[in-house]
Amino acid sequence: MAARLAKELEEARRWAGARELRPLEGDMRRWEGLLLPQNNPPYNTGAFRFELTFAPNHPLSPPCATLCTSIYHPGVDPDGHVCQPLTSAQHWVPTTRAIQVLQDLLLLLDSPDPQRVLRQDLARELQDQPEVFLRRAEEHTRHHAEQRPGP
Repeated sequence: MAARLAKELEEARRWAGARELRPLEGDMRRWEGLLLPQNNPPYNTGAFRFELTFAPNHPLSPPCATLCTSIYHPGVDPDGHVCQPLTSAQHWVPTTRAIQVLQDLLLLLDSPDPQRVLRQDLARELQDQPEVFLRRAEEHTRHHAEQRPGP
């Protein structure tokens, strides 16, 4: 497993959607880094710290992704848990690579999906009052997100 994770970490480090990707406290089964939403306001002005934790029997079990940076998003709960079907036990495929998990997480941040919801109040606000949601999410991003690193 360690060799596979080392190879996947190097692959993920070459991807432009994340920066500062490294093992957390030297543990190859726990990664941290910054996700850089690219496409859509309000999140594309900030960077979001995450942790990716791999189970002892990885790749037979999915990793767990957690956002450490507070975000105003219907698919992320206040504790940073993410609605990410790709990493649920019923959808997980052992051939899925860590970079695919990170790409799926970034897609969720860039494009909130009404089918991937952990906060019904924010999903309702996004659907019923998109301008209010956008304003609040931009303000939250300004106050909580980390500064985006340079190229």
